Amino acid sequence: MARFAASSAFHEDWPVAMDLALSALDMPEDANLGFVYFADHYGGDLQEMFERLTRLTGIENWVGTSSVGVIGRGIAAQDQPGLSLLVGSLPEGSFRVFSGRERLPNALGTDAAPEQPYFAVVHADPATPDMADLVADMATKVSSGFVTGGLALARGQAPMIANGALRGGISGVAFNEQVSIMTRLTQGCCAVGETHVVTACDQNVITEINGRPALDAFLDAAGTSLGQDLRRAARYILPGLGVTGRDDAEFRVRNVIGLDPGNGLIAINDTVEVGQRLRFYRRDADCARADMQRMLNDLRATLEQPPLAALYISCAARGAHMFGDDNTEPEMLEEAFPGLPVAGFFAGGEISHDQLYGYTGVLTLFL
Repeated sequence: MARFAASSAFHEDWPVAMDLALSALDMPEDANLGFVYFADHYGGDLQEMFERLTRLTGIENWVGTSSVGVIGRGIAAQDQPGLSLLVGSLPEGSFRVFSGRERLPNALGTDAAPEQPYFAVVHADPATPDMADLVADMATKVSSGFVTGGLALARGQAPMIANGALRGGISGVAFNEQVSIMTRLTQGCCAVGETHVVTACDQNVITEINGRPALDAFLDAAGTSLGQDLRRAARYILPGLGVTGRDDAEFRVRNVIGLDPGNGLIAINDTVEVGQRLRFYRRDADCARADMQRMLNDLRATLEQPPLAALYISCAARGAHMFGDDNTEPEMLEEAFPGLPVAGFFAGGEISHDQLYGYTGVLTLFL
């Protein structure tokens, strides 16, 4: 059975933060995989950080990334130097670290019982071109079709760790079915109104919805009061695009980047197709908190026993920017699963299944 432990610490000097975190870590016997998320304040010493972690823990396999903030058990902080660790003892041959230097293998396990990778946790450099396509391609390389993770986020370059310091592309760790995993996504939104159909569009510009000017449908969703201030409405009312081949209830929420009252158009940060399903959502602190609670309640009702550990990746625009306190989400996790070892970070984009998201929280549970 897999065993996990997690800890976090905050200090302006990374060796001090590392020592504080390691001193609080109840290291599992034979731990062989570690996740490390660290503030971008430490990015210049990344290779030294990796080598020191390896030496002090005896764990050779480490993955992680830089961020403007890290998440631990019941605590999180943006714009504060710190790091968060999750370590685990997993079955031999059940995982493999990969990066541009060492590609994702076609099989894990042993020579006598090879298995295709089932799932992967990934970290990605936001400067890498065509990231959404790379994420979708990565999902095809695992049998479940599911990857989770997030984009590194840093002031300057965004370094990552995958058995050493690196920059660029996608890296992470792949698992076979010896490691039991469950994942959920919270988009922090409440649905407004019914599902619509895009009837005319041009790339990322929506011209008509249900045969009417697209802006009319947007204003219906915004309501009389909010609709009087289009700039403000565009921050709170967001279009969700139906994902092809997915459940009718599944939508990928996108941002409004332009409204044209003269022509009745909506421009969003994604391409749209005629015939695509569309539903409007409201995003605010109350909706985000309610959707997070819905996700946690669903997991508690689904799981037969408490999870062993969790990775939680939250958009950097959430935390204090959305809830007024960076600790809100990890505190909700702690309330739902008391004592659960948790590590994570605030991302510049979140990865779930085969899609790249924004303003979301991605929870990966080890069972």
